[in-house]
Amino acid sequence: MPEPIRIFNGLFLPVSQSGCSELLFADMAAGKSGWLATVNVSILMTMRSSPDLQRFVDRAAWTVADGQPLVWASRWFGTPLPARVTGVDLVEDICARAESEGLGVYFLGASQPVLDALVATLQARYPRLRIGHANGYFSAADAPQRAAEVAASGASVLLVGMGVPRQEAFIEQYWSHLGVKVAIGVGGSFDVLAGLRKRAPSWVQAVGMEWFYRLVQEPGRLWRRYLVTNTQFVLLLLRALIVPRYRSR
Repeated sequence: MPEPIRIFNGLFLPVSQSGCSELLFADMAAGKSGWLATVNVSILMTMRSSPDLQRFVDRAAWTVADGQPLVWASRWFGTPLPARVTGVDLVEDICARAESEGLGVYFLGASQPVLDALVATLQARYPRLRIGHANGYFSAADAPQRAAEVAASGASVLLVGMGVPRQEAFIEQYWSHLGVKVAIGVGGSFDVLAGLRKRAPSWVQAVGMEWFYRLVQEPGRLWRRYLVTNTQFVLLLLRALIVPRYRSR
């Protein structure tokens, strides 16, 4: 495994989108298991005030940068990441590879209508893929049963779309009961893959403004998160870049 690259309080694997799925399946074949953390700017900044989320990412078997600003920051610090690794594309890569290798994938999260649309879309795209699924609307008391259902499915990969930090808390708490080789929290990817929410055009992603595209679609839910975390990130970045230069004079 390549040496990770540090950006503030996160350690990221220097892998491309395709390289990430290749690494995951190679590690699974070699007997390695664990969870993968996809970290964007919002999550990285939230980790600084959330010991539970920071611990989850620190304990991850694999951590990748899901955000173009993190790729840019790594270049400024002289240790460049090759590319961002997005949750949406990673799900697609995993499904394609799992289908070819005869492995099962389990989807946990979202509402039942969203989940039904997601499964129908992916089953049409990957007809030989073994898919297990359950919605994300369950109580803490029902969580052990959900974990047992994942294990009973025989899936190798669990994809959890319940939002940060609920999906991370579920994966960490029930890891030893899930019976999978890899678990990944993928946030709102289910809505996008199901065709219920538009993804930013490729040029918007390339200029690092996908967060703004999402904000326009869901302003009531996302404006506070992005206002706070993006501002924190910019301030930290400026301090990291300016202060050392000032002190060296």
